[in-house]
Amino acid sequence: MFTKIDKRSRAEAFRHRLVKALSESGLSQSELARRIGVDRSTVSQLLTGTGARLPNAQVIAECASALAVSSDWLLSLSDRAETASDLLANAMTLTKASRTAEDEQIFKWHKEAAGYKIRHVPATLPDMLKCKEMLEWEYGTHSNRSAQQAIGATKDQLTWLYDTPSDYEIALPEHELTNFLHQQGYYADMPKGVKDRQVAHLLGLCDALYPRLRVYLFDARQFYASPVTIFGPLLAALYIGQSFLVFRDSDRIRTFTQHFDQIIKVASIDTRALSGFIDEARELK
Repeated sequence: MFTKIDKRSRAEAFRHRLVKALSESGLSQSELARRIGVDRSTVSQLLTGTGARLPNAQVIAECASALAVSSDWLLSLSDRAETASDLLANAMTLTKASRTAEDEQIFKWHKEAAGYKIRHVPATLPDMLKCKEMLEWEYGTHSNRSAQQAIGATKDQLTWLYDTPSDYEIALPEHELTNFLHQQGYYADMPKGVKDRQVAHLLGLCDALYPRLRVYLFDARQFYASPVTIFGPLLAALYIGQSFLVFRDSDRIRTFTQHFDQIIKVASIDTRALSGFIDEARELK
């Protein structure tokens, strides 16, 4: 909400913002005049006048278009200088995803969110918690990336997690971990030795990084969640296969955050109970 201001103050604010936008655009007064279809003296008057009158709506719109800002911003009706199309483009983008979530773009987002809580619903077991043998099995046969690339990327992210003040919450469907422990579905042809090494690695990391790293298991029959990572208040990246749908506007990020928080509320297992869940699942096989 914006405070109501009188005509003279609004005219002064318009001139101030027009000067700022022109300076940042790199255009000369003559070039601006040519683009908006007026003579240079008119532009000079717009920039340096002292009256309370604003130019007509068409001139304001032409100035906004030429300087790539919004008319509302020039008129002090908005604090955002971006045009509506730019705001929409920045609020939601489509970013290509590699086979592993530990690609360069994802790592950049992690570093951007350093110090914030990061919330993550993975598509499978989280890559950052996978051991070397697991990554070799997974990426050595059906990935465009080599296993060594995946191992290196995972090591980089773990180093980042150890060194950054960020908290990290991971919510994983119970059936995903159960399928892994029983070597079913996606994990059917995984060697038993790899599974045992991965279990030890997972529990070791959870113990070493707790409470900054917290893992929760939830029943997907009660609460569905798509693969998504929420980087504090900065962005949310929804994984849709070969791409990430990235949201940067606060309302959508808040919606994803509330959804994740609801998952935590209904989660049946937390980090401290993870070892017991794994032991029980192994006995039930």
